[in-house]
Amino acid sequence: MNIKKPNFWDRKIGFLSIILLPFSLIFFIVNQIKKKIIKGKKFNIPIICIGNIYVGGTGKTPASIFLGKELKKLGHKPVILRKYYKNHLDEYNLIKNHFKDLILSINRIDGIEKLKNLSFDTIILDDGFQDHSIKKDINIICFNQNQLIGNGMIIPSGPLREGLNSLKKANIILINGKKNSEFENKILKINSELEIFYSAYKPINLNEFKKKKLLAVAGIGNPENFFQLIEENELRIEKKIVFPDHFQISKNQFQNIIKEAKYKNYEIIMTEKDYFKIRKYKFKNVNYLKVMLKIFEQERFIKKINEIYNENY
Repeated sequence: MNIKKPNFWDRKIGFLSIILLPFSLIFFIVNQIKKKIIKGKKFNIPIICIGNIYVGGTGKTPASIFLGKELKKLGHKPVILRKYYKNHLDEYNLIKNHFKDLILSINRIDGIEKLKNLSFDTIILDDGFQDHSIKKDINIICFNQNQLIGNGMIIPSGPLREGLNSLKKANIILINGKKNSEFENKILKINSELEIFYSAYKPINLNEFKKKKLLAVAGIGNPENFFQLIEENELRIEKKIVFPDHFQISKNQFQNIIKEAKYKNYEIIMTEKDYFKIRKYKFKNVNYLKVMLKIFEQERFIKKINEIYNENY
């Protein structure tokens, strides 16, 4: 099912959030029961989880790709493990475009068991912070500065899969955006040992879109972040088209977008993730904004990750 994120999730608590509270309470109780009855299994291989508590659009996948590449540079043999969902093929193809060692598994533990017999020496879980069946060596939790925790409420009253108290079991916080001292202080009160880092997306093919009227297409967790990135780099958006996250754009739907762009003399610009949804249709002259993830204080970040090899393996 593909559903757009409700707008009220990122606003002050209102009527809709309040009337949905009973369902959020049920969601919370179920999660608490899971935490108590499920015992995490320890594996004899470093496991790094890149997760979130805000549902979708926090940058887990770019961070997983970044970390995989950096660990390879250090001589490690990392693999990214993703839970398999039929409607997430766009993200799987995106990862494979940048990082070849990707394993999909319906069950993460089964996936880890299979990987133990291969030549990899590190498993990167792209998502899985809420999977209590696996003991992780490092939990990296991603946030986006534009949304952070939204209205601060748990699904469906808000966008949180867990409350902020879950950060007690986190090790690293990775915030995409500008420094936010207020948020830092808030989460450090929950876990004073958290290491906080910041990141940014750096576009690398801006020249292909300069001085053009753009029709921007986005079917991601937080499409407004993509539009903001375009406009911050002084590109001109004439029209925005938004699809739900993981929505599979049909050939006819995209043909109509191409027709409109041609009629109005617009250049289509889309996310890389959305490009991989429509690549199979083999349309010509369709481009996407290529971005590179930059982590500030990268040396300190990698040093923190590397500690697990010195301490435990």
